[in-house]
Amino acid sequence: MCGIVGTLVFDGGSFRVTEPYLVKMRDRMVHRGPDGAGLWIEAGGRIGLGHRRLSIIDLASSAAQPMPNEDERLWIAFNGEIYNHAAIRRELETLGGHRWRTDHSDTEVILHAFETWGIGCLDKFRGMFAIALWDGRRRELWLIRDRIGVKPLYYSLHHGRLTFASEIKALLEDPDQPKALHEESLFHYLSFLTAPAPQTLFHGIKKIPGGTWLRVQADGTIEERRYWDVWDHTAPLVGRSDGDIAACVLEKLRESVALRKVSDVPVGVFLSGGVDSSTNAALFSQGEARPVRTFTIGYDREYASYRNELAYARLVANHVGAEHHERLLSVDDLINFLPQMVVLQDEPIADPVCIPVYYVSQLARERGVIVCQVGEGADELFWGYPAWKTALQLEAWNRWSVPFFAKRCGLHLLRWIGQGESFHYERLRRGLLNQPVFWGGAEAFPEALKQRLLSPSLRKRFRDLTSWEAIRPIRQRFEAKAWEQSPLQWMSYLDLNFRLPELLLMRVDKMSMGAGLEARVPFLDHEFVQMAMSIPEAVKTRGGVMKTLLKQAVRGVIPDRIIDRPKQGFGVPVHEWMQGRLGSLMQETLTDFCRRTDLLDGAEAMRVLRDQRDPRGWYLFNLALWWRTYLA
Repeated sequence: MCGIVGTLVFDGGSFRVTEPYLVKMRDRMVHRGPDGAGLWIEAGGRIGLGHRRLSIIDLASSAAQPMPNEDERLWIAFNGEIYNHAAIRRELETLGGHRWRTDHSDTEVILHAFETWGIGCLDKFRGMFAIALWDGRRRELWLIRDRIGVKPLYYSLHHGRLTFASEIKALLEDPDQPKALHEESLFHYLSFLTAPAPQTLFHGIKKIPGGTWLRVQADGTIEERRYWDVWDHTAPLVGRSDGDIAACVLEKLRESVALRKVSDVPVGVFLSGGVDSSTNAALFSQGEARPVRTFTIGYDREYASYRNELAYARLVANHVGAEHHERLLSVDDLINFLPQMVVLQDEPIADPVCIPVYYVSQLARERGVIVCQVGEGADELFWGYPAWKTALQLEAWNRWSVPFFAKRCGLHLLRWIGQGESFHYERLRRGLLNQPVFWGGAEAFPEALKQRLLSPSLRKRFRDLTSWEAIRPIRQRFEAKAWEQSPLQWMSYLDLNFRLPELLLMRVDKMSMGAGLEARVPFLDHEFVQMAMSIPEAVKTRGGVMKTLLKQAVRGVIPDRIIDRPKQGFGVPVHEWMQGRLGSLMQETLTDFCRRTDLLDGAEAMRVLRDQRDPRGWYLFNLALWWRTYLA
């Protein structure tokens, strides 16, 4: 895990890449790579690459980056891990034609794989990655984000050049980089808690979507291509028994966890005591000579809005014989971390779970662990959220043949009884327009309420826009490719393409890297995802039991008490903490934001914040903190 940065000056441009310029951008991400730094600038200053190193695989100096191939025609800066790099290297060595400078660097494997197979080499990689690869002979730069979007990669086009980096804050160190809000992204942020790719909340700075590469020519020509979509790689598991499918799930997951043990530094597991993290811990411990190290976050007391899961985590730790570590957080920990949190986020990630993710990462790092496995992805693949049960029923109802007139009457009735800004109204409105009811696993403000929340000027500008436009391309791909056009397959596919890569995985990446720790995601191994998306909806929802297939697969691997306990998401007791000085801080911050900008209606924003039972106050607070840090 590392931080990468670079600049390509287009033909005709007068700018030249210099060492001070690139070092300043690179070292804005020192937290991503505290173990070393590298730089390469081509003679003439038209292309330069920078790298901050967190040493995990092949710790030798020969594996440092940026790294060239034998004739220095290719140069690479790479963030992430290729878990099957040893197998690919053996294949390349059999083919011959390469001189190897490292003992077992996965970075060098990427270089020689590209030499051998071109961009098709991506088909061979199992891992998470953001890659910048300069081909000096063809004078073209490749920017590549992994299939799921576990690793971030941002870029900007301005003043006759392209800049790119693992984090936006590095791009902002370019003195010519404009710093302004992308207002349409703000509009969508109020729906989805994050900006949909390829946009960010910074005008002129974009993020490469998961499963996508850019090929940038020296003359400024840019080609963008989606090189992976899960529907191109599914093999429907129709006609198989639930038991057979569950066995396949466990076998593939065991393989995925084993691959993510590959490291030359200590590896541990984040353990909450739920099914997903407990399965990670149990499978990780299999075949290990030493106890797995597990890490858990709790809170200083029991809160009504969030009950500690420490007892369940301890149960699993004892079950697998783990070396277990815990930390308890208080409201002071949250408040003290806020300034650093916003800096690490780059753009608002409107989820207070950023706080415990950072502190559990810090806990692991303080105990000497550099890599941890996390449980993201299982809920999306196996129908794990209670809200999805409701959403699935609503999607089914939406498919009923109800006359258009009846739906219109329903909308009028909801407005008449004062529910015109509710999600009940919003979902019926979507049904009326033949849109899916489900727009993602995290939705903040329905369209009518969002319009009222905007300032008058933005309300006027976006009066004919809805956030359906942000997810319409995903729906079009689903309808063109999905082997099963069922509601649950749509829900999983949408979150695989949006909420996971741009919210949940960025929450993990930015917070863990802020503590100098790499997070790995076994449930989002692309081969595991392909298999999971090959399972029919009926199998995943059998008996109406949430996550029933995954529970069947891991029964006997983890304690029954964990499998059969009620679902509890990883959370933060923000409701109670808002009633004290956190609430005062949120009110002061949001008031100042509304006074100094023309983005939100101040009265409406404060109305949301004053309802301490409404978690959406946090979303506005996070936005205001971000604006004050980056744009004020």
